[in-house]
Amino acid sequence: MAEVIDIIDPADPRVADFRDLNSADRRPDLPGRAGLVIAEGVVVVQRMLASRFAPFALFGVGRRYEELAADLAGVPVPYYRTTAEVMAEVVGFHLNRGVLAGARRPPELSVDEVLASARTIAVLEGVNDHENIGSIFRNAAGLGADAVLFGDRCADPLYRRAVRVSMGHVLRVPFARLPRWPDGLELLRQRGFQIIALTPNPAAPTLAAALTGDRVALLLGAEGPGLTEEAMRATDVRARIPMTPGTDSLNVATAAAMAFYERVRIS
Repeated sequence: MAEVIDIIDPADPRVADFRDLNSADRRPDLPGRAGLVIAEGVVVVQRMLASRFAPFALFGVGRRYEELAADLAGVPVPYYRTTAEVMAEVVGFHLNRGVLAGARRPPELSVDEVLASARTIAVLEGVNDHENIGSIFRNAAGLGADAVLFGDRCADPLYRRAVRVSMGHVLRVPFARLPRWPDGLELLRQRGFQIIALTPNPAAPTLAAALTGDRVALLLGAEGPGLTEEAMRATDVRARIPMTPGTDSLNVATAAAMAFYERVRIS
């Protein structure tokens, strides 16, 4: 079982890795600083324990330890047990979910590793909102997308909020960064992917009509600007999700979910 260590002092250095989670310049999950991955809540911690992101410690209230006891069997990491009040002083706010786990970032996967057995992937350009990133990963896990690739100007998928919103699926759905954006899309074409750019342009064919490949890469851009023209020129086809007249676009995570569903529906 995990070793249970009681923490009564908010200044205890043993929980320093969980300190100041809301601080813009001291957050432990900043890639340029400690670069940790923080899982928040029982379900997300369980998914971290089942992933390649091996936790080095957990920090939480006693009740959450009891809920995680079976998952922690055979896991040789400390569980720093404390009160909700002490925990709030350490992390900088009241944490309703009552437990955190911290992991070091493992080496990033390569594009080849991510694509090895994938048939449906999302490719993101300029998606810089952490909640949208997290939602896309949750949708990918729920609707059968195999991986996510990051192009230019995307937010960090391992930021605490993205991990939380994804319900931990960002730790399980493989992802990688495409080099030389958007020229790196040619790597997908060489591996047999049909590359489809999602656009709200009413002149584009519907996604259902465009989906013809056995392996499919769905490109999605940030809300507002969408995909750059340069990225769309590097794809095989532009396609739209049908919308009612007068609607200019969908939230990018919603568009991703509908695209993943359409892929499952006709494949």
